[in-house]
Amino acid sequence: MIPFEKTLPYDIIMKDVYVLECPFCGTNNVLLPLKPRDIIQVHEGKKKLLVFPCCGNKVMLLDSDNDYLLTDTVLR
Repeated sequence: MIPFEKTLPYDIIMKDVYVLECPFCGTNNVLLPLKPRDIIQVHEGKKKLLVFPCCGNKVMLLDSDNDYLLTDTVLR
């Protein structure tokens, strides 16, 4: 079962990856330093470090699907 407290919902808009709100500082509509190909690579098993540009906090991406990024950190 997926631990939903470690997931982060995202959206892809015109080949940019956004989250509605940063789980650390609360900034709205954060543009992540990811591309859709990075999300595919994470889904295929490659881990990726994600640094939030708004506050500098870091999480490790472990898996992804069409709606959520699975991290190693409790976000909710």
